[in-house]
Amino acid sequence: MNPESYIDDFSKWKEWLGDRVNQAHAVGMSDQQLEEAAVRLGTYLADKVDPANPQERLLAQMWDVSPKEDQRVLARTMINLVSKDQQTKH
Repeated sequence: MNPESYIDDFSKWKEWLGDRVNQAHAVGMSDQQLEEAAVRLGTYLADKVDPANPQERLLAQMWDVSPKEDQRVLARTMINLVSKDQQTKH
């Protein structure tokens, strides 16, 4: 399913992203590759998708004002957030 279909509900978005992180790890994607993919996704969302809720607006604002290296940190932080959520579910 498309990530844009989950944008309206931040909990669903985190769950979708957590599932993608698990899939990436399952096929052997390295943490660096995963981070690079997260940066590309963050850039796409910032450029193409209007934030639908307060959490997304905050993330979009943080992304927009951050230099590239800080965007990598934000991407890694989101990966950590959804990975932790996935671990607590199991």
